[in-house]
Amino acid sequence: MKLIIDEMSCQHCVKAITKAINEIDPAVKVSVDLTKHEVDITNSTISQAAVIDAVSRAGYTSVKVVTS
Repeated sequence: MKLIIDEMSCQHCVKAITKAINEIDPAVKVSVDLTKHEVDITNSTISQAAVIDAVSRAGYTSVKVVTS
């Protein structure tokens, strides 16, 4: 699953978003490209809704799911 989070702008954002996702699935792999505002989530069975909710609770409301 790939997300675009426009509000993500610094390493603090990266840590907060990674932590929020890892709290709902500690086994998930989260890769971040800060320059593109992209978050790539692999090895997960988390639903898109759960991820968006976790990221929103962390304070990031501009979340788009990228479909292939």
